[in-house]
Amino acid sequence: MPAGAQGDGQFRLIASRFSSTPAARVPPGPVQLARKACHLFRAVQNRGLMCGRYDLSESPAAISAHFGVPSSPEFAANRDLRPTQRAPVIRLNPLSAKRESSLARWGLIPAWAKDMKFGTHCINARVETVSSLPAYRAAFRNRRALIPVSAFFEWQGPSGHRTKYRVSLRDQPLFALAGLWERWTNPQTGEMVETYTIVTTAANATLASVHERMPVIVAPERYENWLDTGCTQMELFVPVPEEGLKVEKV
Repeated sequence: MPAGAQGDGQFRLIASRFSSTPAARVPPGPVQLARKACHLFRAVQNRGLMCGRYDLSESPAAISAHFGVPSSPEFAANRDLRPTQRAPVIRLNPLSAKRESSLARWGLIPAWAKDMKFGTHCINARVETVSSLPAYRAAFRNRRALIPVSAFFEWQGPSGHRTKYRVSLRDQPLFALAGLWERWTNPQTGEMVETYTIVTTAANATLASVHERMPVIVAPERYENWLDTGCTQMELFVPVPEEGLKVEKV
């Protein structure tokens, strides 16, 4: 069985464990159930981890122009952006329903998480299970985002001897990955933290030899579709055509 199929099967098995409860037992509350599910899938999620770094070299002005937002917050260009760092996300303002750019921390933290460490396990969300897994389903239904990037990175080979690849779109210095965002309140300090994750799908033919997964790249004409939480069209989730990618060793 391919590794990706095996991982998806494990996710479905985990979800099924919490879909019903024997009559003799008292059903756990929603928070306890969600925590148990997420603890179980962490090992599977981390084993198939991909898109753990990306490049965002474009300016706030370029982001504003590309995504049609009034302004984008100031940030330092970063050619090697990593989990837990803050970066721009494009989303619909919950009150005005208009696009806006905001800074968020990479690594989604659901509202019921105990601490920020949870986000290190949720930097990627698999599209096959994003609507059902407890860590992501509320965000998928209510809080989608576009993640501006100049390129993303993948690695190939055994640990200690891995080759790094930079993946970008031909003739497009800036493009968008599908993402989700959340607001989490620190129970100790009361501080509110906004976080995000990047949605992944099966790799296309160009990247399959490097990694079995890739981020969902959202074409500009699909930006509105992805941000519309009522839209579940599966064509949003298929890999981009391989001729549209530029893959370079770095």
